[in-house]
Amino acid sequence: MNTEVGSPGLNITIFAIFVAVTLVIVLRASRSNRTAADYYAGGRAFTGQQNGTAIAGDYLSAASFLGIAGAIAIYGYDGFLYSIGFLVAWLVALLLVAELLRNTGRFTMADVVSFRMRQRPVRTAAATSTLAVSFFYLLAQMAGAGGLVALLLGVTDRGGQGVVIAVVGALMVFYVLVGGMKGTTWVQIVKAILLICGAAVMTVWVLAQHDFNLSQLLGAAVETADGAAGLLDPMNQYGASDTTKLDFVSLALALVLGTAGLPHVLMRFYTVPTAKEARHSVTWAIALIGLFYLLTLVLGYGAGALVGPEEILGAPGGVNSAAPLLAYELGGTILLGIIAAVAFATILAVVAGLTITASASFAHDVYANVIKKGEVSANDEVRIARLTAVVIGAVAIVGGIFANGQNIAFLVALAFAVAASANLPVILYSLLWKRFNTSGALWSIYGGLITAVTLIVFSPVVSGKPVNPATGRSPSMLQDVDFHWFPLDNPGIISIPAGFLLGFIGTRLSKEFNAPKYAEMEVRSLSGAGAEKAVRH
Repeated sequence: MNTEVGSPGLNITIFAIFVAVTLVIVLRASRSNRTAADYYAGGRAFTGQQNGTAIAGDYLSAASFLGIAGAIAIYGYDGFLYSIGFLVAWLVALLLVAELLRNTGRFTMADVVSFRMRQRPVRTAAATSTLAVSFFYLLAQMAGAGGLVALLLGVTDRGGQGVVIAVVGALMVFYVLVGGMKGTTWVQIVKAILLICGAAVMTVWVLAQHDFNLSQLLGAAVETADGAAGLLDPMNQYGASDTTKLDFVSLALALVLGTAGLPHVLMRFYTVPTAKEARHSVTWAIALIGLFYLLTLVLGYGAGALVGPEEILGAPGGVNSAAPLLAYELGGTILLGIIAAVAFATILAVVAGLTITASASFAHDVYANVIKKGEVSANDEVRIARLTAVVIGAVAIVGGIFANGQNIAFLVALAFAVAASANLPVILYSLLWKRFNTSGALWSIYGGLITAVTLIVFSPVVSGKPVNPATGRSPSMLQDVDFHWFPLDNPGIISIPAGFLLGFIGTRLSKEFNAPKYAEMEVRSLSGAGAEKAVRH
C-alpha cells in the first residue's frame, strides 16, 4: 500500500487552520483567568448544556473516533462492544456520582475523598491515583496522534512519528498553560460539535452508497473481508478461548465502571454553578455521546466495506487508520484533511483536559494542602499547576512514543480499569458508607492502583504477544522480550473487586470514625447546603 494518503501539503494546511482557530479560542478565554477557580473550574460559569457538550468533547477522544471505528472494521460486532460499554458507563456516573460529587468538592476528586478523613495522606493517595489514570489515558491520545499524522504525511519510521507525538505534547502544554479550564472547555465544545457533525456527514455518505440499507452495508463489509461472517457475530474476537472470554468480562467491567472514576470527567462537574446543572450536563452528554456511538457502527462497517481490513492493517497507524482511510475513500483529499484535522483537534482537546486535571490535582492536593498545609496563595498554587503541566507533557510524550501502534480504544480501556479499581471504590465508599475512614481510603486507593498497574505491567499488553506477520511487529508495547505472567489484556476482573475489598478490610481494621463530619458530608452531598459557600473560598 502507498503510505502517503492524500496531499501532505493540503493536510498540513487544514491542520494549521484548525490549530490556529483553537489557539485563538484559548487566548481569548485566558483573558478572564484571574483566580484559582477560573483556572481549575472555569469560574463555575458554564451552563449544563455547555458543560454537557464539553464533557462529550472530553469523552469522545481519539479512542472513540479512531479506535472504535477501527475495531468495528476489523472485528465487527466485538468492536462495537466498546461503544456500548463507554455509553452505559454514563448511567453509573449520572445515578451515583455527578450530583453528590458536585455538592461535596471544590476542584478535585481528593476534595470529596478527604472531606471526613485525615487530609494529608488521603490527598496524596488521591493525587497519585489521578496522575496514574491520566498517564494511561494520555498514552492512548499520544498513540492516536502519532498514527494519524503518520498516515497523512506518509511518515512510516517510528522516529518521525515520535517527532509528531512531541509536537502534539508541546501544543497541549501550551493550551493548558495559557487557557486553563476555560480555554480547554471552549476548545472541547467546538471540537465536540465538529466531531459529531463530521461523523454524521460520513455516516450519511456511507449509507447513501448502500441505498440507505444497513443490511446491505453489513453484507458488503463481510464480502470485502473475504466472507468473514464472524464480523456480524458476537465473540468473534473474545470467544476463541476461555482466556479471551474472561478478557471480555474484564473489559466490560472496566468500561462500565471506569467512567465514574475518571478524574478529568469528575473535574468537569465543578465547572457548573449548581448540582442541578451538573445533573443536566450529564444527561446532555449522554444524548450526544449516544448519538455519536451509533454513528461509529456505520463508520466501522463502512470502513470494512469500502476500504477493507487488509488495507487498514497495512496503513501507518494500523487499525487506528480506518476512519481517515474511509474519509479518503468517500471524499478524497479534502474530506480526509477535514476529518483528520477534526480527529487531531479531538486529541488536542482531550490531552489538554487530562493535563489540566493532573496538574490541578498535584498543585491543589499535594502542593497546597499536603506540602504547604493550606498556607499558600491562589497565584502560587496556579503557578505550580502550570509547572506540573510541563512535566506531565514531557512524560506523556515519552510514554506515547512507546505506546505508538497500539489500538487506542484498547489503551483507553486500561485507563478505565485503573480508574475503576483505584478511584470508584473510594468515591462510592466516601459518599455512601457511614463507617468508611482514612485507613479504608488508603487501602482502597493504593491497593486498587497497585493491583491494576502490576497486572498491566505483567500482561501481554506490555510484552509477550507473538509477532503480527502483516506488520512484522509484536502488538505488545515492548518488542523482543517476554516477562508476562498475567494472561488477560485487561486487569479489571481482578483489580476492581480488589479495590472494593481492600477498602472494606482497611476500614474494618481501624476504629477511626468522625461522626460530625460524616453528618455534614451527608447533608451537603444530598442537599447542597454549604456547598456554594465552600466553592467561593
